[in-house]
Amino acid sequence: MELAATARSKRVPELGRKSQRALASRDIRIGISGWRYEPWRGVFYPKGLPQKSELAYVSSRMGSVEINGSFYSLQRPSSYLGWCDAVPNDFVFAVKGAQFITHNKKLRDCAPPLANFFASGVLALGKKLGPILWQLPPRLRFDAERLEGFFDILPRTAGEAAELAKHHDHRVKYGAWLEAHDPDFPLRYTIEVRDESFDDPAFPRVLRKSNIALCVADTAGQWPYLEDVTADFVYVRLHGDAKIYESGYEGPALARWASRIVAWHDGEEPSSPRLASPDKRAKRAPRDVFVYFDNDMKVRAPFDAIELASRVAKKLDRATAARMVETGRR
Repeated sequence: MELAATARSKRVPELGRKSQRALASRDIRIGISGWRYEPWRGVFYPKGLPQKSELAYVSSRMGSVEINGSFYSLQRPSSYLGWCDAVPNDFVFAVKGAQFITHNKKLRDCAPPLANFFASGVLALGKKLGPILWQLPPRLRFDAERLEGFFDILPRTAGEAAELAKHHDHRVKYGAWLEAHDPDFPLRYTIEVRDESFDDPAFPRVLRKSNIALCVADTAGQWPYLEDVTADFVYVRLHGDAKIYESGYEGPALARWASRIVAWHDGEEPSSPRLASPDKRAKRAPRDVFVYFDNDMKVRAPFDAIELASRVAKKLDRATAARMVETGRR
């Protein structure tokens, strides 16, 4: 257990929700990947807090969480409903897509497992449903045809997903959720890659064609790091600054990420971006930004998320004040 994290627990979390609400109003979400981690108890979570209350506690400190249990197995509609009820109305859940689709099927012949995934309760999140993440396995190489075939069958609205869910099979064991709270509610997707072959100018072109966000994944150099903007939002996963899943993000690193988040949000390009397609830049337009810390092993993720949110909020406030001053001079 790191002393830095223990010290932060006494002073940072109280600031979290205020910063996160300010960011949510600007369509920026900064949170954590998962929330049930035993080492967090008594460090981030108050000593004695019931496990069933942990998600509610997280939602009092930040505005979004990435559900990762959905990656390992089909969840239950009752679980999604419980999570939805535990958080405020302005909270957003990103959902990690099933590894059966990405790792077993490797994105081919995926209509039945996609139906199962959506029938398992994802749509029960209603308006609190954020982007759906597809994390590809290491050594799965870039194949434009494979990606395009998968993107073509992804439902683009909650209504389309509900229709697809009706074709689920026996693997949905705990009841199926087949309703869309709003049939026109748009679904967003992002893809995280783990093979160097994706560092190819053709890859961002395929993503832009389908409005799929390239996940900016900081993995301490273990897997490709690419920052091409390929959709109307940006999705970032921070796995560790120096050592994957363990390292925290200190002041200089958080300052760098805050600058990048503000640039993406404002429709600009961050300084010295790492691009697979440097000759083809995204059009300048404001974008929603989603950021999730996955450096959970040393109890750093929640504290880093709260600190980064505070930095981004302050940076945006300064920029707004500067624009107002400049407008007054005209």
